[in-house]
Amino acid sequence: MEVRFPSDERPPGWKIAVLQYVIAASFVCLLVGYWRLQIGQHRQYMDLAERNRIRSLPIIAPRGRILDRDGRVLADNFPAFSVLLLRESASTLSPERVAGIARGLQLDPDELRHTLERTASLPRFQPVLLKQSATLEDLSFLESHLVEYPELYLIQVQQRLYPKHQMAAALLGYVGEVPEEMIAKADSNYKPGDVVGKFGVEGEYNQVLSGQDGMRRVVVNSRGQEVGILKTLDAHPGNDLRLTIDMDLQMAAEASLGERPGAVVALDPRTGEVLVMVSHPSFDPNDFAKRIDPKEWTQLMSDPMKPLMNKSIQAQLAPGSVFKIVMASAALETGTVKPDYTMQCAGSVTIYGHLYHDWVFEKHRGHGSVDVHKAIRESCDVYFYTMGKMLGIDKIDYFAKGLGLGARTGIDLPSEAPGLIPSPEWVQRLFKHKWYAGETISVAIGQGADLVTPLQLANTIGGIAMGGVFHRPHVAFQDQLRALGENPPDISPHDFPLSAETVEAVKSGMWAVVNEGGGTGGSARCPGIDISGKTGTAQVVSQALRDSAKSSEFKNTAWFVGYAPRDKPEIVVAALVIRGEESYVAAPIARDVIKAYFDKKLGPNKPGDKQMETQVRVLSQLQPAIPPAPPKSVSKQ
Repeated sequence: MEVRFPSDERPPGWKIAVLQYVIAASFVCLLVGYWRLQIGQHRQYMDLAERNRIRSLPIIAPRGRILDRDGRVLADNFPAFSVLLLRESASTLSPERVAGIARGLQLDPDELRHTLERTASLPRFQPVLLKQSATLEDLSFLESHLVEYPELYLIQVQQRLYPKHQMAAALLGYVGEVPEEMIAKADSNYKPGDVVGKFGVEGEYNQVLSGQDGMRRVVVNSRGQEVGILKTLDAHPGNDLRLTIDMDLQMAAEASLGERPGAVVALDPRTGEVLVMVSHPSFDPNDFAKRIDPKEWTQLMSDPMKPLMNKSIQAQLAPGSVFKIVMASAALETGTVKPDYTMQCAGSVTIYGHLYHDWVFEKHRGHGSVDVHKAIRESCDVYFYTMGKMLGIDKIDYFAKGLGLGARTGIDLPSEAPGLIPSPEWVQRLFKHKWYAGETISVAIGQGADLVTPLQLANTIGGIAMGGVFHRPHVAFQDQLRALGENPPDISPHDFPLSAETVEAVKSGMWAVVNEGGGTGGSARCPGIDISGKTGTAQVVSQALRDSAKSSEFKNTAWFVGYAPRDKPEIVVAALVIRGEESYVAAPIARDVIKAYFDKKLGPNKPGDKQMETQVRVLSQLQPAIPPAPPKSVSKQ
């Protein structure tokens, strides 16, 4: 058998040459690439790797707490989580990627895009807050998408907490994301996502309550998990702020006002310290601590009773018959009348050819012979109509403004309303005509263009009871602000001297309002406590329109301003019930607050003080009196 061997068939030489060139070229490309990575673009890729490995994360400083005068917490913080976008770890986000993040975090895509657009000019190392108060669903999404969205990061924050919810909400205010106009200021240190106070105490003392954020530099692995800490710059918490508010009295006032719209303000007339500030209807500031739902915001803004308004300092309403205390002070101080000056009230009076009715006219009677004391006690309109004619608008304007009306009190809260005391200059400036003498008559009983706030009325009545000494109302203690390096507002008293005779006559009348028969404020009487005050019922529209409309919107405004004790006042309370119809509904509110004040003061009595022990026992057993319903014909007090 013949054995055949395979022929030695070698590939052509040119193929081997081509293969060699290809291999050589590949090595050259690899070498060039290696050179670019290691030498040519070394710094660039090292920075990128470092950014992926090291992250700078903010440590959010908690806001200072807000406390009442006894140190009880009104505003606090609790641990929560926020979602950040680490822009230095993120390339340009595509629309699909933005939509995925919005879907995963349950955000509005348009709002998320707007956030990214307005933060595009920020330094790359500065994170952007995407969502406050992350939910459990958000945490699950982030945990399950660490690789897909490495630019998202979760940090722990201290979220604002208002443990009493709606109580004192208008006073405390709320916090929210810093607005763009604050960020745009030249001296601003704010960045998008920062939380600031926006209203009330939170807004007024934002610098005191705000802390200084810190920073952490951490090492992360390829999954974005922390594996080490390089450096930590601790955050500095904000300062606690103690207010003059007394939570016990605040709760008593809130409960007494109930669901009715209105306001309650209590001051210490000896110092100007605000003890109570209530505004109803209210809102829950906890809703603002996280991003408030747009529907809820729309509802709050469209509510005709304006729950976001602090009615204690912003509601401007006619004072009604409480203004008669200003009229009496002006008439006595100028010598226009003497305390024993009397006149006859038949239930109506004709002045400047117009017939003016007293509030008792519907009962087909008048007040009879009336002096200053009786006029205040029974709120005689005819007496004060006549007094208004005798004084004239210029003197009324001078004394009303001197006694604290028609201008802001200067309280350390934002957006205080000034009120209004009409004058000839005001009419000329606004309406371009002269003052008509007949307009003075309505002003004299607190109607017409008169506008006041509850805080103004409390300050005015308290100052008159103090003999013409008016302390600037305030909610923060001056010594505390100085200790924190702040410049506190000047609260030195403003004096508008009143003679002892004037003060005694007016105070005697206000005491009679509550404690004598025929007084319009009998429902404010409280055994064991010497309460004085003045009622007021103010119309919001003409009687004819009110009768024809038959709408609760046009019900009268009810006022009562009271203080105690008579001779050396320690507390003055202004109670306002919007659409309250008659003043008898407001008087028990002031009584309840004053009673709570003395209950608290007399509680920890000294051993052996038998008189105080007796007062405490009487007060502790006292049941709130049910005010008698007034006659239906009563229209103004």
